[in-house]
Amino acid sequence: MAASLWMCRLRPRALKGPLKNIDNLCFKSQSKHNTSSVAVKSEIAQRKDQTDTIAERNPFYVLQEERLEQAERSVLINCPPKTNEKKFLKHLSSHGEINTCFFYESFGTYALVEFSKKESIASLQEGTIIPSIQHEATVPFKSRLVSLKLNNPGDLSSVPSSIQCLRQSAIPINELVQRLSGADTIDQQLYTLTETYQLTEDNVRLRFLVCSLLKDIAAAYFPECTVKLFGSSVNGFGKLGCDLDMFLDLDGISGRKSKKTAGPFTLEYQMKRVSSERAATQKILSVIGECIDQFGPGCVGVQKILNARCPLVRFAHQPSGFQCDLTANNRIAIKSSELLYLYGSLDARVRALVFTVRCWARAHAITSSIPGAWITNFSLAMMVIFFLQKRDPPIIPTLDQLKGLAGPTDKQLIEGHDCTFVSNINRINTTENTETLEQLLKEFFEFYGNFSFSKMSINIRKGKEQSKPDVSPLHIQNPFEQPLNVSKNVNQTQLERFVSLARDSAWILQQDGMSHPLGAGAQPWGLAALLLPSASQTGGKGKKRRKREPASERIKSLLESLKNNKPNSANGNGRRNFSTQSH
Repeated sequence: MAASLWMCRLRPRALKGPLKNIDNLCFKSQSKHNTSSVAVKSEIAQRKDQTDTIAERNPFYVLQEERLEQAERSVLINCPPKTNEKKFLKHLSSHGEINTCFFYESFGTYALVEFSKKESIASLQEGTIIPSIQHEATVPFKSRLVSLKLNNPGDLSSVPSSIQCLRQSAIPINELVQRLSGADTIDQQLYTLTETYQLTEDNVRLRFLVCSLLKDIAAAYFPECTVKLFGSSVNGFGKLGCDLDMFLDLDGISGRKSKKTAGPFTLEYQMKRVSSERAATQKILSVIGECIDQFGPGCVGVQKILNARCPLVRFAHQPSGFQCDLTANNRIAIKSSELLYLYGSLDARVRALVFTVRCWARAHAITSSIPGAWITNFSLAMMVIFFLQKRDPPIIPTLDQLKGLAGPTDKQLIEGHDCTFVSNINRINTTENTETLEQLLKEFFEFYGNFSFSKMSINIRKGKEQSKPDVSPLHIQNPFEQPLNVSKNVNQTQLERFVSLARDSAWILQQDGMSHPLGAGAQPWGLAALLLPSASQTGGKGKKRRKREPASERIKSLLESLKNNKPNSANGNGRRNFSTQSH
């Protein structure tokens, strides 16, 4: 698990240089949300105009390049306690102009410093010394992870700390429930949850810097390689504390597609040959993993998981607090990240609903950080996208529709799989759908409470149900590697738990009093009520799971306050009928 991470934002100062905030592409929750159709439509149009301007300038791949370039101008510094901020910045400014700087805590106090020019990093490294350690030896690998040492430690013995520490890990669920209970509408609750859990600007900067530091290690063997982020760190759906997924990209190495030179001769590099591309990936990751283990400062717990379907190296990066996974040439994964990023940029409700459903699932142990038969966050995102494609009118287009809008530069075939879709958000028409998030949340639970999982599969490429090609309990077609089922790991028990909880949640939201605050006491209502622990969840290993009743004790307790005014609200009479089906 990633270590608890705390960020320390410096007091405002005249640091020059524009900050391209990735959260500009994300909807910022407002203090009040009008849930009328007219207000929602106006809000969507306004956000769409803002997103269009940003997306035209910074589509997904351009934004990643800018972030990586930003990271190349950054350094991570381990600082002693009570470091004098003014003296610290003055010392670093001797190497060049500083764009931004912030502090955080993770196994010590660290500062991420971004310079205006890359040359400043070279200047800083020229003045950095190799530590002299008695009775031990050092591996002389120079990186942009350095330590600040005090020449006169006594000078700071009485200096008070001037740094404000901001929590950067996700808040506990009980604190979130309390915060959501104080909202005015369910729409506001969903936007508040999204803003509370989404990655911050500082956290995104740190993620790209770790990626850049890893690239420095790999470049010792492959000077022209790049290391790129994919998954939650860049797809717009990342939650504070999520893992850091990276892949080593060797496709950009020069000479692969070069034509033969004019004249009688052509020179070729002599290279080792292996039986397959998979074998080459395993060998490369094995060597890079060994380098990370032996030479990577702050990298601990290195595991080389090379026989997985997608070989990877897993490790913890203590200076950042991130749990990291490194794969190689995983280009389809970054296309999936780009697709999710595009969907999240099309409409603010997409991100809000995905964040909410994921949080709801985690609160009831439908998802887990431990590999197993649970539904994954990616599968949940696919289910939300599919649901939004099925609305009338649709809120977001199908993948085939996005493919039809693609330009010549968007066409891409990866390992025989068609990964083509439009990258320019301006080519996609704005939806006419004005449903509120409250309506969508209710309908999401009802939709999947009634879904025929036993017969049908989910396909976001077509935007419609299709007959299941196999007997997997849950079948969600991989959007690019279409023969694959992204939810193949899910077993019957976990699917039945999801359906049961979806039905209970749909019923809760139908009750009178669940669409507005219950009183001045901030009692859980709406979304906050859905995040309360489930009565059927068990504690330790070996304990028998209690059978879940149509209306659990949790629901009865929740609606107890409504009994006086609505005597039938806590019984089964208010529950909408769901069709009985096998799963």
